[in-house]
Amino acid sequence: MLMAHPAVLNDLIQQYETLQALNASQGSARVRQRMDDVAYTLCIATGTADIDAALIAARHRLPGARPEDDSLAAA
Repeated sequence: MLMAHPAVLNDLIQQYETLQALNASQGSARVRQRMDDVAYTLCIATGTADIDAALIAARHRLPGARPEDDSLAAA
């Protein structure tokens, strides 16, 4: 499997979190589509099937991630 560069993963995480914080799922069709696109891209980049797993996998691939850090799984 190809591995996405950490900078790309970090950018995707930031985009997704920003859209989520702005409650994009309740926004216009264009904004919802952007959130869906970012989520899909994160899933593809991490080889996962859902956004929660993708976020965890992406965060674990970032520099400084600790393998034992499961604090994100509880969120």
